[in-house]
Amino acid sequence: MAVASQPIGRRERNKQAKLDRIVAAARELFADHGVDEVTTQQIADKADIGAGTLFLYAKSKGELLLLVQNASYAAALNKGQAAAKSISDTLEAVMAIIRPVVECNRAQVENGRTYLREMVFGDHEEPHHHDALLLSAQTEEAIAEVLGRDKHIQSANAGTLAHIISAVMFLSMAISINATKTVNELLQELKIQIRVLLQG
Repeated sequence: MAVASQPIGRRERNKQAKLDRIVAAARELFADHGVDEVTTQQIADKADIGAGTLFLYAKSKGELLLLVQNASYAAALNKGQAAAKSISDTLEAVMAIIRPVVECNRAQVENGRTYLREMVFGDHEEPHHHDALLLSAQTEEAIAEVLGRDKHIQSANAGTLAHIISAVMFLSMAISINATKTVNELLQELKIQIRVLLQG
């Protein structure tokens, strides 16, 4: 006999509604002005909540950015994994995973670079930081899965290669000298670098 799922209580619905408003407000303000130009008070005002309430959901502006970007990153990674499944060429399959992640990160260049900085240097005990690191690990796993399909790559090396490819991708997106490069320019550079790694 199936157990009926319990309806969500009013308190949980209110919490989710506040979270949805916070994410929507932060996403809009960050996209319009850049994370560095937005204050937590502006986000709280736009979400129609008190600043104290805002910090119950994210303890810093960096955590708010992680909260907002994690959802976009997860969707981009899912899109890339789905595309890679139907591609037999290893390099092209890896690029299929990477492409939407880079596009997501570069939707607003400075926000994307700040996101990566928060991922590396943020408080690892905060939940949104933990989620960002988990997404990074999932990216590596997706790349390793593609590499593992290639009979020319030793299975023992697939994880290490995936780790290197992921690191190269994140560094390429984060460094200042690439800030003015287009998505296509960045992807072309990454493709060249990954090709060399896979040939080695």
